[in-house]
Amino acid sequence: MRLLHTIAVSTLALCATLATTPALAEDAATVRAIEAEYDNYLAPLFVDFHENPELSFLENRTAAKMAAELKAAGLEVTTGVGKTGVVAMLKNGTGPLILLRADMDGLPVEEKSGLGYASKAKQIGEDGKEYNVMHACGHDVHITSMVGTARRLMAMKDKWKGTLMFIVQPAEEGVRGAKAMMADGLYERFGKPDYALAFHVAAELETGKVSASEGIQYSSSDSLDIIVPGIGTHGAAPHLGRDPVYIAAQVVTALQSIDSREIGPLTPVVVTVGSFHAGSKHNIISDEAKLQVTVRANDEATREQVIATIERIAVNIGKAHGLPDNRPVTVTRLSGTPVTNNNPALARRLNAVMQRELGEGTFEPFEQRNMGAEDFTYFVSEETGVPGYYFTVGGTTPERIAAAKAGGAPIAGHHSPLFQIAPRESVVLGTRAMVAAVLDLAQAK
Repeated sequence: MRLLHTIAVSTLALCATLATTPALAEDAATVRAIEAEYDNYLAPLFVDFHENPELSFLENRTAAKMAAELKAAGLEVTTGVGKTGVVAMLKNGTGPLILLRADMDGLPVEEKSGLGYASKAKQIGEDGKEYNVMHACGHDVHITSMVGTARRLMAMKDKWKGTLMFIVQPAEEGVRGAKAMMADGLYERFGKPDYALAFHVAAELETGKVSASEGIQYSSSDSLDIIVPGIGTHGAAPHLGRDPVYIAAQVVTALQSIDSREIGPLTPVVVTVGSFHAGSKHNIISDEAKLQVTVRANDEATREQVIATIERIAVNIGKAHGLPDNRPVTVTRLSGTPVTNNNPALARRLNAVMQRELGEGTFEPFEQRNMGAEDFTYFVSEETGVPGYYFTVGGTTPERIAAAKAGGAPIAGHHSPLFQIAPRESVVLGTRAMVAAVLDLAQAK
Protein backbone atom coordinates (compact mmCIF):
# COMPACT_ATOMS: atom_id res chain seq x y z
CA MET A 1 0.00 0.00 0.00
CA ARG A 2 1.37 3.36 -0.92
CA LEU A 3 1.82 5.77 1.95
CA LEU A 4 -0.87 8.38 2.42
CA HIS A 5 1.55 11.22 1.73
CA THR A 6 1.50 10.21 -1.94
CA ILE A 7 -1.96 11.69 -2.29
CA ALA A 8 -1.02 14.36 -4.76
CA VAL A 9 -4.21 16.35 -4.52
CA SER A 10 -3.79 17.13 -0.84
CA THR A 11 -0.05 17.28 -0.16
CA LEU A 12 0.55 20.97 -0.88
CA ALA A 13 -2.55 22.10 0.97
CA LEU A 14 -1.69 19.96 3.97
CA CYS A 15 1.90 21.18 4.16
CA ALA A 16 0.68 24.76 4.06
CA THR A 17 -1.81 24.05 6.83
CA LEU A 18 0.81 22.35 8.98
CA ALA A 19 3.06 25.41 8.90
CA THR A 20 1.12 27.08 11.69
CA THR A 21 2.26 28.54 14.95
CA PRO A 22 2.40 26.22 17.99
CA ALA A 23 -0.67 25.92 20.18
CA LEU A 24 -0.63 27.33 23.68
CA ALA A 25 0.95 24.87 26.08
CA GLU A 26 -1.46 22.68 28.01
CA ASP A 27 -1.69 24.41 31.36
CA ALA A 28 -1.91 22.83 34.79
CA ALA A 29 -5.53 23.93 35.16
CA THR A 30 -6.53 21.90 32.09
CA VAL A 31 -4.74 18.81 33.41
CA ARG A 32 -6.44 19.17 36.80
CA ALA A 33 -9.81 19.63 35.12
CA ILE A 34 -9.41 16.43 33.08
CA GLU A 35 -8.31 14.47 36.14
CA ALA A 36 -11.21 15.82 38.18
CA GLU A 37 -13.59 14.97 35.34
CA TYR A 38 -12.45 11.36 35.51
CA ASP A 39 -12.72 11.14 39.29
CA ASN A 40 -16.11 12.83 39.52
CA TYR A 41 -17.84 11.69 36.35
CA LEU A 42 -16.01 9.31 34.03
CA ALA A 43 -14.91 6.61 36.51
CA PRO A 44 -18.38 5.08 37.01
CA LEU A 45 -19.02 5.45 33.29
CA PHE A 46 -15.93 3.36 32.54
CA VAL A 47 -17.01 0.68 35.02
CA ASP A 48 -20.46 0.59 33.44
CA PHE A 49 -19.00 0.12 29.97
CA HIS A 50 -16.61 -2.57 31.22
CA GLU A 51 -19.36 -4.50 33.01
CA ASN A 52 -21.70 -4.34 30.01
CA PRO A 53 -19.71 -5.10 26.84
CA GLU A 54 -21.48 -5.98 23.60
CA LEU A 55 -20.49 -7.86 20.47
CA SER A 56 -19.84 -6.31 17.07
CA PHE A 57 -22.89 -4.71 15.40
CA LEU A 58 -24.90 -5.60 18.52
CA GLU A 59 -23.69 -2.64 20.63
CA ASN A 60 -27.23 -1.29 21.10
CA ARG A 61 -26.94 -0.43 24.81
CA THR A 62 -23.45 1.02 24.40
CA ALA A 63 -24.48 3.12 21.40
CA ALA A 64 -27.54 4.44 23.21
CA LYS A 65 -25.48 5.35 26.27
CA MET A 66 -22.82 7.08 24.17
CA ALA A 67 -25.50 8.98 22.24
CA ALA A 68 -27.06 10.13 25.51
CA GLU A 69 -23.70 11.20 26.97
CA LEU A 70 -22.67 13.16 23.88
CA LYS A 71 -26.09 14.78 23.58
CA ALA A 72 -25.93 15.77 27.25
CA ALA A 73 -22.54 17.33 26.57
CA GLY A 74 -24.20 19.61 24.02
CA LEU A 75 -23.45 17.83 20.74
CA GLU A 76 -25.83 17.19 17.85
CA VAL A 77 -26.24 13.40 17.73
CA THR A 78 -27.23 10.99 14.95
CA THR A 79 -27.62 7.27 15.64
CA GLY A 80 -27.85 4.21 13.42
CA VAL A 81 -24.99 5.18 11.10
CA GLY A 82 -23.45 1.97 9.73
CA LYS A 83 -25.93 -0.12 11.75
CA THR A 84 -25.13 0.81 15.38
CA GLY A 85 -22.68 3.68 14.83
CA VAL A 86 -23.13 7.12 16.40
CA VAL A 87 -22.06 10.47 14.96
CA ALA A 88 -21.98 13.56 17.20
CA MET A 89 -21.18 17.01 15.81
CA LEU A 90 -19.80 19.98 17.72
CA LYS A 91 -19.72 23.20 15.71
CA ASN A 92 -17.75 26.20 16.89
CA GLY A 93 -17.29 28.78 14.16
CA THR A 94 -15.14 28.70 11.04
CA GLY A 95 -12.25 26.26 11.02
CA PRO A 96 -11.24 22.72 10.09
CA LEU A 97 -13.51 19.69 10.33
CA ILE A 98 -11.79 17.14 12.58
CA LEU A 99 -12.92 13.53 12.99
CA LEU A 100 -12.35 11.90 16.39
CA ARG A 101 -13.06 8.18 16.46
CA ALA A 102 -13.55 5.63 19.24
CA ASP A 103 -14.54 1.99 18.75
CA MET A 104 -17.05 0.42 21.14
CA ASP A 105 -17.42 -3.35 20.61
CA GLY A 106 -16.31 -6.09 22.96
CA LEU A 107 -15.12 -9.64 22.29
CA PRO A 108 -16.56 -13.16 22.72
CA VAL A 109 -14.25 -13.86 25.67
CA GLU A 110 -15.06 -14.95 29.23
CA GLU A 111 -13.33 -12.50 31.55
CA LYS A 112 -10.96 -14.03 34.13
CA SER A 113 -9.13 -10.86 35.18
CA GLY A 114 -10.23 -11.02 38.81
CA LEU A 115 -11.25 -7.36 38.75
CA GLY A 116 -14.06 -6.29 41.03
CA TYR A 117 -15.92 -4.94 38.01
CA ALA A 118 -15.16 -7.89 35.71
CA SER A 119 -17.73 -8.56 33.03
CA LYS A 120 -20.25 -11.33 33.59
CA ALA A 121 -22.14 -10.42 30.44
CA LYS A 122 -23.44 -12.90 27.92
CA GLN A 123 -24.98 -12.14 24.55
CA ILE A 124 -26.47 -13.89 21.56
CA GLY A 125 -24.13 -13.26 18.63
CA GLU A 126 -24.94 -12.61 15.00
CA ASP A 127 -24.70 -16.37 14.44
CA GLY A 128 -27.44 -17.12 16.98
CA LYS A 129 -25.04 -18.63 19.55
CA GLU A 130 -24.60 -17.36 23.09
CA TYR A 131 -21.19 -16.00 24.09
CA ASN A 132 -19.50 -14.62 27.17
CA VAL A 133 -18.51 -11.05 26.34
CA MET A 134 -15.58 -8.96 27.60
CA HIS A 135 -13.87 -5.68 26.84
CA ALA A 136 -10.61 -7.53 26.27
CA CYS A 137 -9.07 -4.89 24.01
CA GLY A 138 -9.67 -1.62 25.84
CA HIS A 139 -12.50 -0.18 23.79
CA ASP A 140 -14.15 0.83 27.08
CA VAL A 141 -11.17 3.15 27.58
CA HIS A 142 -11.66 4.65 24.12
CA ILE A 143 -15.35 5.51 24.49
CA THR A 144 -14.96 6.77 28.06
CA SER A 145 -12.15 9.05 26.90
CA MET A 146 -14.30 10.27 24.02
CA VAL A 147 -16.95 11.46 26.47
CA GLY A 148 -14.25 13.21 28.49
CA THR A 149 -12.79 14.79 25.34
CA ALA A 150 -16.17 16.08 24.19
CA ARG A 151 -16.99 17.56 27.59
CA ARG A 152 -13.58 19.22 27.92
CA LEU A 153 -13.59 20.71 24.41
CA MET A 154 -17.11 22.02 24.97
CA ALA A 155 -15.79 23.79 28.06
CA MET A 156 -12.84 25.21 26.06
CA LYS A 157 -14.69 26.58 23.03
CA ASP A 158 -12.87 29.89 23.38
CA LYS A 159 -9.57 28.15 22.57
CA TRP A 160 -10.47 26.51 19.22
CA LYS A 161 -12.55 27.10 16.09
CA GLY A 162 -14.04 24.65 13.65
CA THR A 163 -16.23 21.54 13.72
CA LEU A 164 -15.61 18.27 15.52
CA MET A 165 -17.10 15.00 14.28
CA PHE A 166 -17.15 12.40 17.07
CA ILE A 167 -17.45 8.90 15.63
CA VAL A 168 -18.57 6.06 17.93
CA GLN A 169 -17.72 3.13 15.69
CA PRO A 170 -19.14 -0.39 15.86
CA ALA A 171 -17.55 -3.69 14.89
CA GLU A 172 -13.86 -2.82 14.90
CA GLU A 173 -13.00 -6.31 16.13
CA GLY A 174 -14.21 -7.81 12.87
CA VAL A 175 -12.73 -4.86 10.93
CA ARG A 176 -16.19 -4.18 9.50
CA GLY A 177 -17.56 -1.15 11.30
CA ALA A 178 -15.62 1.70 9.69
CA LYS A 179 -16.37 0.31 6.25
CA ALA A 180 -20.07 0.10 7.13
CA MET A 181 -20.16 3.71 8.30
CA MET A 182 -18.44 4.88 5.12
CA ALA A 183 -20.86 2.83 3.03
CA ASP A 184 -23.70 4.54 4.90
CA GLY A 185 -22.51 7.88 3.51
CA LEU A 186 -20.57 9.16 6.52
CA TYR A 187 -18.65 11.85 4.65
CA GLU A 188 -21.52 12.69 2.28
CA ARG A 189 -23.88 13.20 5.21
CA PHE A 190 -21.62 14.91 7.73
CA GLY A 191 -18.76 16.37 5.67
CA LYS A 192 -15.31 15.24 4.61
CA PRO A 193 -12.85 15.84 7.47
CA ASP A 194 -9.66 17.85 7.14
CA TYR A 195 -8.07 15.51 9.69
CA ALA A 196 -8.97 12.22 11.39
CA LEU A 197 -7.72 11.21 14.85
CA ALA A 198 -7.92 8.03 16.92
CA PHE A 199 -6.01 6.27 19.69
CA HIS A 200 -5.71 2.79 21.15
CA VAL A 201 -4.76 1.85 24.69
CA ALA A 202 -1.89 -0.67 24.77
CA ALA A 203 -1.28 -3.14 27.59
CA GLU A 204 2.38 -3.53 26.63
CA LEU A 205 3.09 0.22 26.93
CA GLU A 206 3.41 1.77 30.38
CA THR A 207 0.98 4.40 31.57
CA GLY A 208 2.10 7.97 31.07
CA LYS A 209 3.43 7.20 27.59
CA VAL A 210 2.06 7.95 24.12
CA SER A 211 3.56 6.81 20.84
CA ALA A 212 2.81 7.16 17.13
CA SER A 213 4.48 6.36 13.84
CA GLU A 214 5.18 8.69 10.94
CA GLY A 215 4.21 5.85 8.60
CA ILE A 216 2.82 2.39 9.23
CA GLN A 217 0.89 2.10 12.50
CA TYR A 218 -0.96 -1.19 12.01
CA SER A 219 -0.73 -4.18 9.70
CA SER A 220 -3.36 -5.41 7.29
CA SER A 221 -5.72 -8.17 8.40
CA ASP A 222 -7.73 -10.70 6.47
CA SER A 223 -9.96 -13.53 7.64
CA LEU A 224 -10.14 -16.69 5.52
CA ASP A 225 -12.35 -19.78 5.79
CA ILE A 226 -10.87 -23.00 4.42
CA ILE A 227 -13.25 -25.90 3.86
CA VAL A 228 -11.59 -29.31 3.40
CA PRO A 229 -14.10 -31.87 2.12
CA GLY A 230 -13.61 -35.57 2.80
CA ILE A 231 -15.22 -38.90 2.12
CA GLY A 232 -16.68 -40.22 5.35
CA THR A 233 -16.08 -43.76 6.50
CA HIS A 234 -15.48 -45.92 9.56
CA GLY A 235 -12.43 -44.99 11.63
CA ALA A 236 -11.26 -48.60 11.33
CA ALA A 237 -11.32 -48.47 7.53
CA PRO A 238 -9.72 -45.16 6.52
CA HIS A 239 -8.71 -46.56 3.13
CA LEU A 240 -12.36 -46.56 2.08
CA GLY A 241 -12.65 -42.77 2.39
CA ARG A 242 -10.66 -39.55 2.38
CA ASP A 243 -9.83 -38.21 5.85
CA PRO A 244 -10.39 -34.41 5.97
CA VAL A 245 -8.74 -34.14 9.42
CA TYR A 246 -5.48 -35.57 8.08
CA ILE A 247 -5.66 -33.42 4.93
CA ALA A 248 -6.49 -30.26 6.91
CA ALA A 249 -3.66 -30.99 9.36
CA GLN A 250 -1.23 -31.04 6.44
CA VAL A 251 -2.69 -27.74 5.23
CA VAL A 252 -2.13 -26.19 8.68
CA THR A 253 1.50 -27.33 8.70
CA ALA A 254 2.15 -26.27 5.11
CA LEU A 255 0.77 -22.77 5.68
CA GLN A 256 3.63 -22.12 8.09
CA SER A 257 6.05 -22.51 5.19
CA ILE A 258 4.74 -19.30 3.62
CA ASP A 259 6.65 -17.02 5.98
CA SER A 260 9.84 -19.09 5.85
CA ARG A 261 9.91 -20.17 2.19
CA GLU A 262 7.56 -17.99 0.11
CA ILE A 263 8.15 -14.46 1.45
CA GLY A 264 11.48 -12.63 1.80
CA PRO A 265 13.03 -13.01 5.27
CA LEU A 266 12.95 -9.25 5.94
CA THR A 267 9.24 -8.91 5.12
CA PRO A 268 6.87 -9.33 8.10
CA VAL A 269 4.06 -11.88 7.63
CA VAL A 270 1.80 -13.79 10.00
CA VAL A 271 -0.45 -16.71 9.03
CA THR A 272 -2.36 -18.10 12.01
CA VAL A 273 -4.94 -20.89 12.04
CA GLY A 274 -7.22 -19.86 14.88
CA SER A 275 -9.87 -22.55 14.56
CA PHE A 276 -9.93 -26.20 13.42
CA HIS A 277 -13.24 -28.07 13.55
CA ALA A 278 -14.05 -31.54 12.25
CA GLY A 279 -15.76 -34.77 13.20
CA SER A 280 -18.24 -35.85 15.85
CA LYS A 281 -17.06 -39.21 17.26
CA HIS A 282 -13.93 -41.23 17.95
CA ASN A 283 -14.47 -43.87 15.29
CA ILE A 284 -15.99 -41.86 12.46
CA ILE A 285 -13.96 -40.22 9.71
CA SER A 286 -15.99 -37.13 8.94
CA ASP A 287 -16.79 -35.69 5.54
CA GLU A 288 -15.54 -32.14 6.25
CA ALA A 289 -13.01 -30.09 8.20
CA LYS A 290 -13.14 -26.31 8.66
CA LEU A 291 -10.22 -23.97 9.27
CA GLN A 292 -10.40 -20.29 10.18
CA VAL A 293 -7.27 -18.33 9.32
CA THR A 294 -6.01 -14.79 9.94
CA VAL A 295 -3.37 -13.21 7.69
CA ARG A 296 -1.26 -10.14 8.55
CA ALA A 297 1.09 -8.14 6.32
CA ASN A 298 2.66 -4.67 6.18
CA ASP A 299 2.07 -3.85 2.53
CA GLU A 300 -0.58 -4.58 -0.08
CA ALA A 301 1.62 -6.58 -2.47
CA THR A 302 2.66 -8.99 0.30
CA ARG A 303 -0.91 -9.19 1.55
CA GLU A 304 -2.22 -10.34 -1.84
CA GLN A 305 0.71 -12.70 -2.40
CA VAL A 306 0.13 -14.47 0.92
CA ILE A 307 -3.59 -14.95 0.32
CA ALA A 308 -2.98 -16.32 -3.19
CA THR A 309 -0.33 -18.68 -1.78
CA ILE A 310 -2.68 -19.97 0.91
CA GLU A 311 -5.24 -20.85 -1.75
CA ARG A 312 -2.62 -22.55 -3.93
CA ILE A 313 -1.29 -24.65 -1.05
CA ALA A 314 -4.67 -25.65 0.35
CA VAL A 315 -6.25 -26.60 -2.98
CA ASN A 316 -3.27 -28.58 -4.18
CA ILE A 317 -2.82 -30.49 -0.93
CA GLY A 318 -6.42 -31.59 -1.38
CA LYS A 319 -5.65 -32.75 -4.92
CA ALA A 320 -2.53 -34.57 -3.74
CA HIS A 321 -4.68 -36.60 -1.34
CA GLY A 322 -7.15 -37.65 -3.98
CA LEU A 323 -10.07 -35.32 -3.42
CA PRO A 324 -12.30 -35.49 -6.51
CA ASP A 325 -12.46 -32.51 -8.86
CA ASN A 326 -16.08 -31.88 -7.93
CA ARG A 327 -15.19 -31.58 -4.22
CA PRO A 328 -12.03 -29.43 -4.00
CA VAL A 329 -10.69 -27.57 -1.00
CA THR A 330 -12.19 -24.06 -1.01
CA VAL A 331 -10.71 -20.85 0.40
CA THR A 332 -13.12 -17.97 1.07
CA ARG A 333 -11.87 -14.47 1.84
CA LEU A 334 -14.07 -12.75 4.40
CA SER A 335 -13.67 -9.39 6.13
CA GLY A 336 -10.35 -7.57 5.89
CA THR A 337 -8.64 -4.23 6.26
CA PRO A 338 -5.60 -2.69 4.56
CA VAL A 339 -2.50 -1.41 6.35
CA THR A 340 -3.12 1.65 8.54
CA ASN A 341 -0.63 4.41 7.75
CA ASN A 342 -0.30 7.71 9.56
CA ASN A 343 0.07 10.75 7.34
CA PRO A 344 3.79 11.60 7.75
CA ALA A 345 3.43 15.39 7.82
CA LEU A 346 0.50 15.30 10.22
CA ALA A 347 2.24 12.73 12.43
CA ARG A 348 5.40 14.84 12.67
CA ARG A 349 3.32 17.82 13.71
CA LEU A 350 1.21 16.02 16.30
CA ASN A 351 4.09 13.95 17.65
CA ALA A 352 5.77 17.28 18.38
CA VAL A 353 2.56 18.46 20.04
CA MET A 354 2.53 15.37 22.28
CA GLN A 355 6.14 15.94 23.29
CA ARG A 356 5.51 19.62 23.99
CA GLU A 357 2.09 19.48 25.64
CA LEU A 358 2.02 16.27 27.67
CA GLY A 359 5.25 16.63 29.56
CA GLU A 360 8.87 15.62 29.24
CA GLY A 361 9.34 11.91 28.68
CA THR A 362 5.70 11.28 27.78
CA PHE A 363 6.22 10.69 24.06
CA GLU A 364 8.02 7.46 23.19
CA PRO A 365 9.39 6.69 19.71
CA PHE A 366 7.08 4.27 17.93
CA GLU A 367 7.94 0.59 17.72
CA GLN A 368 5.67 -1.89 15.94
CA ARG A 369 5.44 -4.57 18.63
CA ASN A 370 3.07 -6.95 16.85
CA MET A 371 0.97 -7.24 13.70
CA GLY A 372 -2.32 -6.01 15.08
CA ALA A 373 -4.71 -4.42 12.61
CA GLU A 374 -7.22 -1.57 12.56
CA ASP A 375 -10.10 -0.54 10.32
CA PHE A 376 -9.50 3.18 11.01
CA THR A 377 -7.76 3.04 7.63
CA TYR A 378 -11.15 3.21 5.86
CA PHE A 379 -11.58 6.76 7.19
CA VAL A 380 -8.13 7.83 5.94
CA SER A 381 -7.53 5.69 2.85
CA GLU A 382 -5.99 7.05 -0.32
CA GLU A 383 -9.47 7.13 -1.81
CA THR A 384 -10.73 9.53 0.85
CA GLY A 385 -7.65 11.78 0.84
CA VAL A 386 -8.15 12.48 4.58
CA PRO A 387 -4.88 12.80 6.56
CA GLY A 388 -4.98 10.47 9.56
CA TYR A 389 -3.15 10.28 12.89
CA TYR A 390 -3.47 7.20 15.09
CA PHE A 391 -1.54 7.04 18.36
CA THR A 392 -1.06 4.63 21.23
CA VAL A 393 -1.63 5.33 24.93
CA GLY A 394 0.03 3.25 27.64
CA GLY A 395 -2.31 1.09 29.71
CA THR A 396 -0.17 -0.75 32.29
CA THR A 397 1.47 0.92 35.27
CA PRO A 398 5.28 0.96 35.48
CA GLU A 399 5.01 -0.97 38.76
CA ARG A 400 3.16 -3.87 37.11
CA ILE A 401 5.56 -3.93 34.17
CA ALA A 402 8.55 -3.96 36.52
CA ALA A 403 7.00 -6.78 38.56
CA ALA A 404 6.44 -8.83 35.41
CA LYS A 405 10.05 -8.32 34.32
CA ALA A 406 11.19 -9.44 37.77
CA GLY A 407 9.43 -12.79 37.34
CA GLY A 408 5.96 -11.88 38.53
CA ALA A 409 2.69 -12.41 36.72
CA PRO A 410 3.11 -11.57 33.02
CA ILE A 411 1.19 -8.70 31.43
CA ALA A 412 -1.79 -10.22 29.66
CA GLY A 413 -2.04 -9.30 26.01
CA HIS A 414 -5.03 -7.94 24.18
CA HIS A 415 -7.89 -10.43 23.61
CA SER A 416 -6.76 -12.45 26.64
CA PRO A 417 -9.36 -13.32 29.33
CA LEU A 418 -6.80 -11.90 31.80
CA PHE A 419 -6.51 -8.55 30.00
CA GLN A 420 -6.67 -5.47 32.19
CA ILE A 421 -5.42 -1.91 32.06
CA ALA A 422 -5.22 1.01 34.50
CA PRO A 423 -8.40 2.93 33.61
CA ARG A 424 -7.74 6.29 35.27
CA GLU A 425 -4.25 6.72 33.86
CA SER A 426 -5.32 5.52 30.39
CA VAL A 427 -8.48 7.59 30.09
CA VAL A 428 -6.90 10.75 31.48
CA LEU A 429 -3.87 10.63 29.18
CA GLY A 430 -5.96 9.65 26.16
CA THR A 431 -8.22 12.63 26.82
CA ARG A 432 -5.31 15.01 27.34
CA ALA A 433 -3.69 13.85 24.09
CA MET A 434 -6.90 14.23 22.07
CA VAL A 435 -7.59 17.68 23.50
CA ALA A 436 -4.01 18.78 22.77
CA ALA A 437 -4.26 17.55 19.16
CA VAL A 438 -7.55 19.36 18.55
CA LEU A 439 -6.33 22.61 20.12
CA ASP A 440 -3.30 22.52 17.82
CA LEU A 441 -5.22 21.71 14.64
CA ALA A 442 -8.13 24.06 15.31
CA GLN A 443 -6.37 27.04 16.84
CA ALA A 444 -8.59 30.01 17.56
CA LYS A 445 -7.35 32.96 15.49
